[in-house]
Amino acid sequence: MSFRKVVRQSKFRHVFGQPVKNDQCYEDIRVSRVTWDSTFCAVNPKFLAVIVEASGGGAFLVLPLSKTGRIDKAYPTVCGHTGPVLDIDWCPHNDEVIASSSEDCTVMVWQIPENGLTSPLTEPVVVLEGHTKRVGIIAWHPTARNVLLSAGCDNVVLIWNVGTAEELYRLDSLHPDLIYNVSWNRNGSLFCSACKDKSVRIIDPRRGTLMAEREKAHEGARPMRAIFLADGKVFTTGFSRMSERQLALWDPENLEEPMALQELDSSNGALLPFYDPDTNVVYVCGKGDSSIRYFEITEEPPYIHFLNTFTSKEPQRGMGSMPKRGLEVSKCEIARFYKLHERKCEPIVMTVPRKSDLFQDDLYPDTAGPEAALEAEEWVSGRDADPILISLREAYVPSKQRDLKISRRNVLSDSRPTAALGSSRLGTPAATTTAADATPSGSLTRAGEAGKLEEVMQELRALRALVKEQGERICRLEEQLGRMENGDA
Repeated sequence: MSFRKVVRQSKFRHVFGQPVKNDQCYEDIRVSRVTWDSTFCAVNPKFLAVIVEASGGGAFLVLPLSKTGRIDKAYPTVCGHTGPVLDIDWCPHNDEVIASSSEDCTVMVWQIPENGLTSPLTEPVVVLEGHTKRVGIIAWHPTARNVLLSAGCDNVVLIWNVGTAEELYRLDSLHPDLIYNVSWNRNGSLFCSACKDKSVRIIDPRRGTLMAEREKAHEGARPMRAIFLADGKVFTTGFSRMSERQLALWDPENLEEPMALQELDSSNGALLPFYDPDTNVVYVCGKGDSSIRYFEITEEPPYIHFLNTFTSKEPQRGMGSMPKRGLEVSKCEIARFYKLHERKCEPIVMTVPRKSDLFQDDLYPDTAGPEAALEAEEWVSGRDADPILISLREAYVPSKQRDLKISRRNVLSDSRPTAALGSSRLGTPAATTTAADATPSGSLTRAGEAGKLEEVMQELRALRALVKEQGERICRLEEQLGRMENGDA
């Protein structure tokens, strides 16, 4: 089937991908060989995490983005799991918190030091135990702080409050077979899943009910994937009965027939979709392929429009996608992927060529920022909220104080409830203090309150410093803009 029959106006028609130079790659990384259809890679504006081969357990590397070049074999890893790590996911509301799941049936949440690891990290902030078989899928809630979803080979989906290490919801009767993937919708009120029984399901986790189901979404027996789009539609990848790879778009209101269905080729690698809700572009990477195809999703038929293909020589073992706030807007970069080879990680930059150096409003609408819209308790009580958006006009710069603020608030919220402290491993002084506060002694309670007051004061001081710093930065940018407009620059 030819994708080039119709010439259609689109600002993304000329998106082109370019691998970075060799000195900006991450060399000598022993990428995991475990047979699981995971991306093996997770990235945020501060760190790159890659699941690696490890003897006697499971481990993953966490590298500051600036640490390019050859990675020393003795570089410290995150290595608390007793079985191979299957999936990793950065917290969208704290760039220093990452969750990992493993064959040892546990999910662990880790706090990464601000400047990266200097020694192996073996003590997680919290351990979540509830699955009876290996845990292959984890996904943070997009808008509620400390809410994490995990899905295991026991066909059970668990929703956790990481702050208290407690199980919020257990969905153990909705999937009769292995779960291939799970994807939250834009505000986190629903999630969709793809299952080995060839069904795509849309589930309300708080009610534990099945909202919609499509049997045999793709008729092939190989793994398929389903992701929510920003407008609530569901995009799936899978295989036909003749083992041809397919893409499909579904309306949850009517799952009888797909809105669009396209066949790609007859390769056998599972297709991993990466979606950009700001531009409505889906990037499809096949495991073992050496290409990334990208498609634009529109409101009018045929809905899925092929844009282009980025091809390279080496096949990909896995792939990570940078959140929008980590991109270089001055270079019109609309996506950046981190492609895993056998022994290295290679960033691939997707850009839209523009002649102007000015900020491109149409390429960069406001995007989801790092601030959580809800606390875990609010989400459990039934509230929903869309992500809190930030502008990329000044380019997103994570400041030191800001990260400290988010980190402190996270630790505070981690330590508020004490119901499940016994089942969590607390690796932070603030959390340990609060465990002591839970004793009935009045003096200890007063000491705990004084400690909390001091933390609030520190947070206030950090906020004042941040406001001052941002004010100075705005003044500098205004001066630069003035010089540019006057032609002095």
